[in-house]
Amino acid sequence: MSEPQGSEGTTQRLPVIERAPEAPPPPVVGDHGPEGRFWSARRVPAAVVALLVLAVAGLFLYDVAAVRAHRPAMAWRRGLAHQLAHRPLDDTWVLLGASVAAAVGVWLIVLAATPGLRGVLPMRRVHPDVHAGLHREAAALVLRDRAMEIAGVQSARVRVGRSRAEVRAVSHFRELDEVQEDLEAALGAAINGMGLSRPPTLHVHVRRLGRKG
Repeated sequence: MSEPQGSEGTTQRLPVIERAPEAPPPPVVGDHGPEGRFWSARRVPAAVVALLVLAVAGLFLYDVAAVRAHRPAMAWRRGLAHQLAHRPLDDTWVLLGASVAAAVGVWLIVLAATPGLRGVLPMRRVHPDVHAGLHREAAALVLRDRAMEIAGVQSARVRVGRSRAEVRAVSHFRELDEVQEDLEAALGAAINGMGLSRPPTLHVHVRRLGRKG
């Protein structure tokens, strides 16, 4: 198809209309999968086990190589083989060694199967690529500061666990029931505002100065 020409025989080019690039969609705030606990690297237990395995394997390898080179085996290995061959299974030392080995094995299995980092409380996911957490000490500090803002509260101690937040406050004026109601309302709102995936259950105890309980 020939291009349109002007009155003077020059070629007129049609304007090119380009589409503006589409903006990326905004992130969707909502549920983006489970908010599990954070896994601990456990570098110290892994390093200790690796060093022990390396030392024992190296010692046995050296002894086997020495035997293959027509040298006598180490005295400790000959003694250990003799003890294992002649001691009965119900011997005290055999049972003690088996119990220690079983306890170590169970400990390693528990370390491998549990997340660890019990001091970090997982928060709700508002973005699929972000997994946030809040330390228990920080959560306890927030609740304590919020409790000290309540009229009548002289001091407060807060302990935050995985499923329970315990607050013990001392009131020097106002009725204890009123102070406790204000604390429960304020601290409940503070816990909900932390954005935790599993908010701990709030337990508030208020007492008068000089009384125990």
